[in-house]
Amino acid sequence: MTDRTREDTTRRLERAMGSLGTAAMARMDEQLPWFRALSAEDRSWVGLVAQAGIAAFVEWFQHAGKDRPTPSIEFFGTAPRELKRSISLQQTVDIVRVVVEVVEAQTHELASPGGEDQLQQAMLRYTRDVAFAAAHVYAREAEARGSWDARLEALIVDALVRGEVDDGLHSWAAALGWTSSPVVVIAGHAPDDDPRAVIDGLREKGRRIGMDLLAGVQADRLIVIVGGAGSVDDAAKQVVARFGVGPIVIGPEVPDLHAAARSARAALAGLKASCGWPDAPRPVHAEDLLAERALDGDTDAREQLIENVYLPLAGTPLLDTLATYLEQGTSLEATARLLFVHPNTVRYRLKKITELTGYQPTEGRSAFTLQVGLILGRLSESAETWRALT
Repeated sequence: MTDRTREDTTRRLERAMGSLGTAAMARMDEQLPWFRALSAEDRSWVGLVAQAGIAAFVEWFQHAGKDRPTPSIEFFGTAPRELKRSISLQQTVDIVRVVVEVVEAQTHELASPGGEDQLQQAMLRYTRDVAFAAAHVYAREAEARGSWDARLEALIVDALVRGEVDDGLHSWAAALGWTSSPVVVIAGHAPDDDPRAVIDGLREKGRRIGMDLLAGVQADRLIVIVGGAGSVDDAAKQVVARFGVGPIVIGPEVPDLHAAARSARAALAGLKASCGWPDAPRPVHAEDLLAERALDGDTDAREQLIENVYLPLAGTPLLDTLATYLEQGTSLEATARLLFVHPNTVRYRLKKITELTGYQPTEGRSAFTLQVGLILGRLSESAETWRALT
């Protein structure tokens, strides 16, 4: 086709730009449910984008015969950043498709006589190149967004590990779409895979099962924050396969992300002390490692053992019964002889100890935890007495 035909078609397109934009808006309202659901302001912005897209096509068509220029998609910059974040790639393709349909429906009126085929071919090439260019832009922005999300995720995990919980933590979590509660933190060794791949896999797992997951790899540790699980064990079950070899420790369940620092602290202290119980189950609850944590210097574990084991028994015959029973190698008869009571009395007291502390003196692990709690309570009382005297 001659340049004169192209120039005539260009003039016709320029005169029709306003009506084409109006027709495109009407067709989007008719065909696209997501467009109808937008606010009036956002619909207006989409209309401006469509109008700018038509204008960009007219300018491109005018020069398309000269070295075949690449279509520009700068018209997407017409919309504010907030709208671009809320409009998906598929919806962007919908906009382009509707504009194409509107122009194609009026090809015979818009094209100069004999230029119909030229206009149709130009539309096909233009929309194809714009679609590819839009996909490239969305991919680049998704990559940038992914990098930003990864930085926010790392900041949240690091803040919880260090116990630095403030309003900024909630702002970061909100930016990642975190809405779930309760929350539990799980700690273990990181696998040998690329850390980014591990975290991406966990995030994808969270999306599939409908739970919020945040994760971070710090040195050789993998820390996973799970929100919205039905139970602590459910949370662990979903992520345990993502950890490397070695122990996995489940922190206590807490009501929200603000309290998750406590769960993280317990999980990490348990991971550090887990070598003291080589036969521990995998995963193991941090609560089940209280004795090892306390011996390893964990202040929280020491205070919890004193509160849960020593204080409920202090000032009662139960404390002497427990101490004697443990010192006599958990021998019921020896304990009864030393205390000058009937063995049934010892049995009754041991049952009461279980009711008050949650630990069963006749069971090996529980007896060990009770022994540590008893020693810590005595040391605490001795320290208080010493401070009072000095």
